Amino acid sequence: MYTLLIVYASWYPFTGWRDMGLQPWDYLWARLPYYWTGFDLWTNIVGYAPFGAFTVFALYPRIRSYWAVILSTIAGIALSVVMEGVQTYLPTRIPSNLDLITNSCGTLLGALLGAWTGRYFLRESRLLELRRRWFSREASRGLVVIGLWPLALIYPQNHLFGLGHLVPPLSSLLSDLLDTPIDLATWWTNSAQLTAEQYWLAEIIVTACGLTGAILTMLLLLRKQAPRNALTAFYLLAAVFIKSLACALFFAPENAFVWLTPGAAGGIIIGGLMLAGLSFAPPTAQRRIAGLALIFSLLATNAVPANPYFVSTLQTWVQGKFLNFDGAAQFLSVLWPFLALWFLYHPVHRKAAAPK
Repeated sequence: MYTLLIVYASWYPFTGWRDMGLQPWDYLWARLPYYWTGFDLWTNIVGYAPFGAFTVFALYPRIRSYWAVILSTIAGIALSVVMEGVQTYLPTRIPSNLDLITNSCGTLLGALLGAWTGRYFLRESRLLELRRRWFSREASRGLVVIGLWPLALIYPQNHLFGLGHLVPPLSSLLSDLLDTPIDLATWWTNSAQLTAEQYWLAEIIVTACGLTGAILTMLLLLRKQAPRNALTAFYLLAAVFIKSLACALFFAPENAFVWLTPGAAGGIIIGGLMLAGLSFAPPTAQRRIAGLALIFSLLATNAVPANPYFVSTLQTWVQGKFLNFDGAAQFLSVLWPFLALWFLYHPVHRKAAAPK
C-alpha cells in the first residue's frame, strides 16, 4: 500500500503524457539542479524512509541484519529510478537526480531504523504481544484497511466520513477521454437542488453510515478479551485528530474543526448509538451490516449534490508544496470504501474470520 502511495504521489496528476525527445535515464547524468529547497529534500527523505523500514520488516525472518538493509536500500533505489524516469514523459513533472539521491538516502535511513527497531516490533515487542492477545490471527489485512481509514479522511469530503466520492475523478477521466471539459458535479447540481434541511439530513445519514461501517470493520478484528470500548474510542479519536490536524494545516489553524458541522455532529451521535447496540451482535451480522453501511454511505455520497458551503471551502484548500500529497490523499479518499468492501466480502477473509 505504501508503494502504491509513492507511485501515485510521483506521477500525479497522470495527464498530459507525451514524448519530449528525452530518454528516461538522461536525468541520471544531468547536472544537479540549481534551484532546490530544504523542504523538497526533507520531503523526499521522509517520504521514502517508511518504505525502507517496511521492507526490512517484510523480509523478516527470512532475511535479517545488514542483508535486509542492503536489499531494502536496493529496492528503494530501483523504485526511485523508475519513478523519476517515468516523469520524463509528464510535462508537469521534472525528473531529478537530486531527488533520486535524497530518496535513496531516505530509504537507507528507514532501513537502518527498521533493522535497529526490528527486535522491538518483531521479536520482543509488547505491541506484538498485544497484537496476538487482542486481534485475531488472520487480522493482518484488516489492520491495513482500518489503519488507512484515518489517513483517508485527510482530504476534504462533501460529508464527514463520506469517502468514495467518484464524481470528481470520473469527470477528469471523461474529460481526458473525450478531449472536452466535462463536470459531472455541475450537471448533477443543476438537475437536483436540495434544501438546507435536506443537505443536513443527508450529512447525518452519510456520517452515521460511514462511521458505523469503519468501526464495525475494526471490531471484526478483535478477540473477545480485547478492550473493545477503549480501542474503539482511541480509533475514533485518532481519526478526529488527524482530520483536525489536516484542516488546520491545509486551511488555517482556526479552521481545525471546520468539519464539525451540525449534520456531522448529529451523524456522530446517531452512529454512536447504532454502534452501542451493534457491538454486541454476532460477527456475521457485524460484517453484513458494516458492508451495507459502507455501500449506503457510498451511494449517498455520490447521489447527493455537493453542498455549496463545501464547494467554497474546497476552494480554500491550500495545496502549495503539498500538491503531490494532495493527489495521493484524494486517491486514498476515493479508494478506501472499495478496499474495505473487498476485505468484508472476500470469501477468504470471511472464512478466516469465522468463529471457530
